[in-house]
Amino acid sequence: MTEAVKYVGLDVHKETIAVAVADGERGGEVRFVGTVANEDDAIRKLVKRLMGPGVTLNVCYEAGPCGYGLHRLLTKLGQDCIVIAPSMMPRRPGDHVKTDRRDAMTLARLLRAGELTAIWVPDEAHEAVRDLIRARRSAQDDAIGAKQTVRSFLLRHDRRFSGKAAWTKMYWRWLSEQRFDFPHQQLAFEEMQKRVLEAQARVGRLEAALAEAVDSWCFAPLVRNLQVLRGIRLVSAATLVAEVGDLTRFDNPKQLMAYVGLVPSEHSSGARTKRGRVTRAGNAQARTMLIEAGWSYRLPAREERRYRERVIDLPEEIQAIGWKAQVRLCQRYRRLAATGKPQPKVTTAIARELVGYAWDIARRVSPVVAG
Repeated sequence: MTEAVKYVGLDVHKETIAVAVADGERGGEVRFVGTVANEDDAIRKLVKRLMGPGVTLNVCYEAGPCGYGLHRLLTKLGQDCIVIAPSMMPRRPGDHVKTDRRDAMTLARLLRAGELTAIWVPDEAHEAVRDLIRARRSAQDDAIGAKQTVRSFLLRHDRRFSGKAAWTKMYWRWLSEQRFDFPHQQLAFEEMQKRVLEAQARVGRLEAALAEAVDSWCFAPLVRNLQVLRGIRLVSAATLVAEVGDLTRFDNPKQLMAYVGLVPSEHSSGARTKRGRVTRAGNAQARTMLIEAGWSYRLPAREERRYRERVIDLPEEIQAIGWKAQVRLCQRYRRLAATGKPQPKVTTAIARELVGYAWDIARRVSPVVAG
């Protein structure tokens, strides 16, 4: 008996899910089944209703704020489910009508046609580390904003620090010496400083928790070995792995470069070739971290004491990759800067090549998968 295949498109929202089904044969009917509550029991009843003797379900929905809970539930129920990125959804330029019904039917139709590309879905343990990293990033942004608020307040009142660098011990001592004429103005200034300290303390707590979480993570060896690359330490390495996942799932480094949006955009036709800025597609957190790491290659290649202490226990093969990357990327940074290219473009080019070295390290380090 030949199994019939039903392609199910789900338009997922906080409270409801719109459901459409496309029959397996090409050009078959695409019908709107209805709307169900976004609850586990309702999903189980829906699967039972759509299933039948000799029927197989292929389900898809777009990634969104509801996360991957629906994917995990359907997988536990034995159904084939994929999650797609909304940015990769094919759309007709002339289609200006958008409803839940139409979206669900479009998903079902495109799934049957094989036009949808599934994204990688992390497991619950991996997502927990990712949530911790994003919380740390948010706290870091709060700390930067709090510091900027203090400096703006001081500049507005013509208070200028004569030292070399802000937020050092000398800077904090100088802040403690600042006095303002009105008590409520002094209170506002003290509260601003307190906000900076609280944000920094929150960042410290989250970084300590991240170090503890990485120790028991299956990707701990990869995180540790990625730190052989200059500009990448615990937070940067954990961010790259948490946001991208297993780097070796990409067949070559160019695919990984494209995934993090560090390849040039292109609009070519006929004999005309036109390339523009990087696509900025894919994961913004990983891309930002790589570009921040790229800035460190503006300085000459060297292995300082803290770096040597960090990599001393790593295999010689991995250390050789780190040194090779440092020599090449430092030279490339100087060469590109000498041509007059803007620093952001140079750093982006360095970050793109840095991805290749990260991929090379990943394929030599196998994650420890819990049994």
